Amino acid sequence: MTVLLAGLCTIDLVQRVRRLPEPGEKVQALEVDTAAGGPATNAAVTVAALGERARLLTVLGAHPLAGLARADLDACGVTVHDLAPEFPHPPAVSAVAVRERDGERTVVSHNAGTAPPGPLAWPEPAEPVRAVLLDGHHPELALGVARWARAAGVPVLLDAGSWKPVLTELLPLVDIAACSAHFRAPEGALRAVPAVLTTAGPEPVRWRAGGAEGEVPVPPVAEVADTLGAGDVWHGALAARVGDRLALPELIAFANEVAAERVRHRGPRSWVGPIRARWE
Repeated sequence: MTVLLAGLCTIDLVQRVRRLPEPGEKVQALEVDTAAGGPATNAAVTVAALGERARLLTVLGAHPLAGLARADLDACGVTVHDLAPEFPHPPAVSAVAVRERDGERTVVSHNAGTAPPGPLAWPEPAEPVRAVLLDGHHPELALGVARWARAAGVPVLLDAGSWKPVLTELLPLVDIAACSAHFRAPEGALRAVPAVLTTAGPEPVRWRAGGAEGEVPVPPVAEVADTLGAGDVWHGALAARVGDRLALPELIAFANEVAAERVRHRGPRSWVGPIRARWE
């Protein structure tokens, strides 16, 4: 089955450091990596690593930096549909620093600030789709894909990392909203969403659905090597198993296990092989 993902693709420049720099200070990197990044993109890599077909709808454009993302995603088994292949501006670059001792990271990014204006035409999939995952970074695209999914009876998952204006229209089309602990929505905005999940790093994931609620613990990790993209991996794992007739707590527990495996590995793609070997 295919998982359709729509959203942001960045170029992540990841530097591993002994300590995060103070303002005005320079530090030397221990390691440097580049990879495609962004919520929907990292989720797509996870879907592919778990043995499902991942189709990513995004904007890369014609800038040479876009080639780095295309090559990385091709190597990871993700099918990319670039919805603005002639767009001249570079993809957003995320500057990431990962602290050596505990894998904690800082990220500076422009997100989709230089995306092309106007609606983005996208190809409707010909094959059956298990789920749709949106990150809301290309608003008109997110709305179009969500409306298609609703008409087709395909579940819609939202990676709600931060509030975006499009969510006012998008949330009524969402079946599962997976929110970070820092997500702040206007009063009542989530009331119409059938299932709302809240992640908080190593803390239990809280959920409410159908009048019930609860929490699912996160597996302990003895040595956290790298937290970059762990939330994106969690969302991808969730999307990859929606429709497997798992109860919501079981689905969350699976995503927790996959994200825990990710943080055991240093680097932006070192986790792909172990996850593929364990679950594909």
